[in-house]
Amino acid sequence: MEEKQKSEGKLLEEKLFNVRKCGWKDTSEEKVNMIMKFSDEYMYFLNKSKTEREVSVFAKEVLEKNGFKNVDDLDNISVGDKVYYINREKSVYAAIIGKNGLESGLNILGAHMDSPRLDLKPNPVYEDTGFAYFNTQYYGGIKKYQWTTIPLAIHGVIVKTNGEKVTLNIGEDENDPIFTITDLLPHLAAEQMKKSLSNGVEGEDLDLLVGSIPYNDESVSEKVKLNTLKLLNDKYGITEADFLSAELELVPAFKAKSLGFDSSMVAAYGQDDKVCCYTAMRALIDMKEIPEKTSILILADKEEIGSMGNTGMESQVFDNFIAELLTKAGINRPNLLNKVFCKSAMLSADVGSAYDPLYASVSDRKNVSYAGFGVSLNKYTGGRGKGGSSDAGAEFVGKIRNLFESNNILYQIDELGKVDAGGGGTIAYILADKGVDVIDCGVAVLSMHAPYEVTSKYDVYTTYEAYKAFLEQMK
Repeated sequence: MEEKQKSEGKLLEEKLFNVRKCGWKDTSEEKVNMIMKFSDEYMYFLNKSKTEREVSVFAKEVLEKNGFKNVDDLDNISVGDKVYYINREKSVYAAIIGKNGLESGLNILGAHMDSPRLDLKPNPVYEDTGFAYFNTQYYGGIKKYQWTTIPLAIHGVIVKTNGEKVTLNIGEDENDPIFTITDLLPHLAAEQMKKSLSNGVEGEDLDLLVGSIPYNDESVSEKVKLNTLKLLNDKYGITEADFLSAELELVPAFKAKSLGFDSSMVAAYGQDDKVCCYTAMRALIDMKEIPEKTSILILADKEEIGSMGNTGMESQVFDNFIAELLTKAGINRPNLLNKVFCKSAMLSADVGSAYDPLYASVSDRKNVSYAGFGVSLNKYTGGRGKGGSSDAGAEFVGKIRNLFESNNILYQIDELGKVDAGGGGTIAYILADKGVDVIDCGVAVLSMHAPYEVTSKYDVYTTYEAYKAFLEQMK
C-alpha cells in the first residue's frame, strides 16, 4: 500500500517547527555500542577521580601518555606542540598549538573539577559520649539532609610542618572502613520534621562518626579521641595539630554504575562537572590532526564556591599560561594577550538541569533540556532577570548551531528553570569578561548537587562529539 501523502500543513509544520527528539530512537546498534564503551571508560574515570586533586593526577597521566609535555620544561613551542600546566595540583590547562598560530585566537573548552561535598574544619577531631567525630564545613550548594546516613569516604592531603605530604583515600577500597553522619530516628523526630527541608539538618550537625573504641588508660579524659588519633598516627604518622594544614574532603563512597534495566544512564557522585571534564579531555586528546586554531583545555577549581582563589577561574594563572605560550612561541608583545582573547571562542563545559517529571513545576517545558535528547546549550545562566549571566550573542549561537547541525550532532537549548524559580552560574562570564565568545554547553543532569547524580549515556557521548567538533572545526 502506498504511503499516505502528507498534507500541506503537515509538510509546513515539519519545515517550520523546532521539534526535539530522543537520541536513542534512531541510533544504530553500532553507535549504541560506541556509547556504552565510552560510558564504561567515563565511569572508570569517575571512580578514580572524586576530588579536584585526583582529577589533576588522572589528567596529567592521560595527557603525558598522549604526548603532552609540561610547558615549564620547554624553551620554545611551535605548531603541533602539545603542552600542559598544572596549577597547585588543583587546576589543569592544556593546549595543542594550531596551524594558524596563537595570534588567530583560541578554541577553548572550560570545565571545573570541584563538586559539592563536605570539608573537614581545621580543628575537626572531638569526642562526645563515647563517640569520636570529625567536624565539617559544607562546600558548595547542597541539601544538607542528603548527606546523612550514607557511606562517606575521606579523600585529601595532610601537609606536615616539615613539608611532608600525606595522601589519604579511605573508604573506597572494599577492605576499607567507611564513615557516616547519623540522623534522628523517625520515632523521635516529630519536632525535626516540622522544620523546613533546609533546616531539618543544621550545618553544625553534619559531623562524621569515626570511632567508638576507647584507649585503655583511665588517666586519659578523651579515650575514644585518643584511640582514633593513635590509629591515624600509627598508619600515617600524623598528630591532631597536622589537621591545621590539611585539605580533607568527605565524598560519597558510592561507585559510578549503570542505571536502569537498559543501562542507558550513569549514576554517580560528582558528575557536575566531571562529566564535562572527561568529555572535554577526551575531545582534546582524541584529535588526530593538528587543528587550524589552537585548542585549549581548562579544568578549573572552586567553581562551586564562586571561582575565587589562586586555583579558581578568577585568578590570573590561566592568563599567565596563555602569556607563556605566546612568549615561548616568540610572538609576545604588549596587548597581544587581550587581542588573542578577543579573537577566541569557548564552550563553557558545564552541566545543565534535566527535566524531571517528578518535579515538573519548576521547569518551563518549552525551554528545558531532556535527558537523552543530546548535548545542552545554555545561552545564559544567572537568575531572576539574567543576573550574573554573560548571555551569548546571537551571532555566536548561530555559529555553534551550524557547527553541530553540519556534524549531525543532536543538541537542545535550554534555561535553568522557570524565570523566578532560581538560577545558577558557571565560569562563562569570567572568560566573556576577557572578550571571548562563550556559551555554556554540556550534559543535562538529574539530581544535580546530590550525592548521586544521573546522566544519560547518549548525552554524555553526544557532548564528547560536540566538543571534538568544536576543537577541530570552529573557525
